[in-house]
Amino acid sequence: MTSQTVLVTGAASGIGLACARLLRDDGHQVAGFDVDASRLAYSLPQDSERVLLLAGDVTRTESCNYAVSRTVDRFGRIDALVHCAAVLSDVPWDALTADDLNQTLAVNVTGSFLIAQAAARAMTTHGRGAIVLAGSDSVLSAPAGEGGAAGPAYVASKGAIVALTRSLSRALAPKGIRVNSIAPGLTDTPMIEGLTEATRAAVMARVPERRLGLPEEVARAAIFLISEAASFITGQTLYVNGGANFG
Repeated sequence: MTSQTVLVTGAASGIGLACARLLRDDGHQVAGFDVDASRLAYSLPQDSERVLLLAGDVTRTESCNYAVSRTVDRFGRIDALVHCAAVLSDVPWDALTADDLNQTLAVNVTGSFLIAQAAARAMTTHGRGAIVLAGSDSVLSAPAGEGGAAGPAYVASKGAIVALTRSLSRALAPKGIRVNSIAPGLTDTPMIEGLTEATRAAVMARVPERRLGLPEEVARAAIFLISEAASFITGQTLYVNGGANFG
């Protein structure tokens, strides 16, 4: 893949960290963006001229604009955004409050829009770019919050990513910007640390290989979608779930 400048959110851990490391190791310029500055610095050391670390909150417009402007200032442009920052809500329907729901939607939906908006505005200056948002296989499996699994707030937020991806792809295609999303199945990241053993086993039983996904496996799918190999793909959600469900 031709060298690119890529802004990766949620870069301190999980799939975001895997994306940032793979891109860095493949010779790309990487701006890692995360709300947890200390964890980001530990996980993705700024020991290369190709790495820029940025701390901020995707729910805040000024943070998203800052991340994009700093990336452009440092590397001269932004070619792609891989947006992995998200929060999990495992609260079941009968305990879910309006505040719980709104906080999950703020990070997972509003945050996705704001960072995509900021990145797209910068991409339009050179007439091309690629954006990958993070959905979830939970939109298909529809867990309800039992045993630490995702609950209705999280599932609803990830369903919105499918719609957001489609709408943004229509709006941005004339500007040369592609927008897709990845939808991981259960992946071995810190986000699933609260799963009970019974829930983990039940989920893995639906996967033909009887295992969890690895962050690097999902990251490679995201990196494919920002590459020239995906130049005629936009508005799509790519399920990376080991065949557990079919989109």
